[in-house]
Amino acid sequence: MSRVAIVTGANQGLGFALAEGLVQRMAAGDVVYLTGRSGDRLRDAATRLTAPVADVDTHVLDVRDGAAVAAFAGELRDRHGGVDIVFSNAAARLTPQTPWSELIEPFVDTNNLGTTRMLRAFSPILRPAGRLLVVASDFGTLNNLPTSLHDRFDTDTMSLDDVDATMLAWRDAVLAGTAGAEGWPDWINIPSKVGQVAAVRVLARDRREADKRTDTLIAAVCPGLIDTAASRPWFDDMSSAQTPAQAATDPLRLALNPVSPDTYGELVQFGRVRPWL
Repeated sequence: MSRVAIVTGANQGLGFALAEGLVQRMAAGDVVYLTGRSGDRLRDAATRLTAPVADVDTHVLDVRDGAAVAAFAGELRDRHGGVDIVFSNAAARLTPQTPWSELIEPFVDTNNLGTTRMLRAFSPILRPAGRLLVVASDFGTLNNLPTSLHDRFDTDTMSLDDVDATMLAWRDAVLAGTAGAEGWPDWINIPSKVGQVAAVRVLARDRREADKRTDTLIAAVCPGLIDTAASRPWFDDMSSAQTPAQAATDPLRLALNPVSPDTYGELVQFGRVRPWL
């Protein structure tokens, strides 16, 4: 059976590198879907792929649109019978000198609610031995939050709806100017990444035993610092940053190699698990 892969935010940066790596490493007859918000940019990205082996398709998809995400999953279920590799990579960009209050709503809608929309839509159609991987960062562990906030991310008892509610409450606190008083870090990437990893942990908790029997992996991935247009404004020295192609190497191994059981439901960086706490 031909395999099916999907990458969100695939027209540039890490998303493009992940899509290109899949296109090169998957087999003839497999298909890789590049998705993003601009059809023109996706078509341009498809023409820039080098040495493709698998088939390439593009699909305009905004992860802020829950109905569109669900409809695309249904379309792939009907067309292919399911999916095998999903990289949930779409992310809203942060810009310096812009108040958090102006950025927080699209940021949470894309990075957090977009993640849970992808998990809800694509986990039911993930075939045995599939990979459902969320691109996060090393900010995504509880160690980056004060202990007073840890109970808001009790992934042993939460549902995905609970994770969404926690992220929306934090968003509202940022908008109201009360987030600092509640103990939230000022750098909004930290709570957002914690929320992404929490969502992965919650979904994995409920699927763990069944997925173990079928070599299926659900995990969050931390690619490390990448030299992209989104990251350059935040760092004075990018000499240690990876190219997108370099940063894609380890996530692609997770997507294409046999599962290491210790990575299931965890945040994985350079092949190693970053402890939740």
